[in-house]
Amino acid sequence: MIVCALCGCAGQRHTVYTTQQCIRCNNIVFVADGAGDFQLTSTALRQVIAEDGLPIDIQTVDWSHGWGRVISDQVDFCYAKAEGRRLAGQIAARKAACPKASISLVGHSAGTSVVLSAAENLPPGVIDEIVLLAPSISCDYDLRPALCSSARGIDTFSSKRDVLALGLGTAILGTADRRWAPAAGRVGFRPTVDGPADEALVAKLRVHPWDQVVAWTGNHGGHDDSYRKSYLRAYVVPLLMPAN
Repeated sequence: MIVCALCGCAGQRHTVYTTQQCIRCNNIVFVADGAGDFQLTSTALRQVIAEDGLPIDIQTVDWSHGWGRVISDQVDFCYAKAEGRRLAGQIAARKAACPKASISLVGHSAGTSVVLSAAENLPPGVIDEIVLLAPSISCDYDLRPALCSSARGIDTFSSKRDVLALGLGTAILGTADRRWAPAAGRVGFRPTVDGPADEALVAKLRVHPWDQVVAWTGNHGGHDDSYRKSYLRAYVVPLLMPAN
């Protein structure tokens, strides 16, 4: 029996290639949870993937200042950018080990600043998909470098009902990129377009504002509702499946 050189699996659960590389390790999703290191998004995603038997490897990004340090994570943009550069190095190493790997990024709240920093520090097309859940960065954050690195683009999920964390919270503390502007997780992004090249990039940005139609999943528009398992299963996980 061939054992995957990356994850060590050797059972019937994973199809193993003769190159000692399993399907699960060829579809990798790095998840940067929100501030405070509670790891709720990555845990929920991992549970959905396991329950549905999907060939995706969920990797939690260890980027926080520490458990419960919500304010530190939200306001230290330089730290988040540095953690994003570190993540970019990890992604580059994984891509070198698995050149055919499909690599996607998911960020929740303040974790979106880490995800975007990682994408900004990678060559074009290295990332397959970027998903931003309730991003606590500003609505006019320049997404063009991240869009360039993502083959399929960016899907961002917002809600005008997110009035505590991304309304009152960012009004007091500022957004994760140290602005006092509306948070993208409430109002969506206002992308910068300076010419035809930017128009092509911005076409890869897909905004998903909260709507009552998704309430059946348990997502009622709150800051933490976008990682409800039923919502992830219905609206987020399909975005993370490999193109082929």
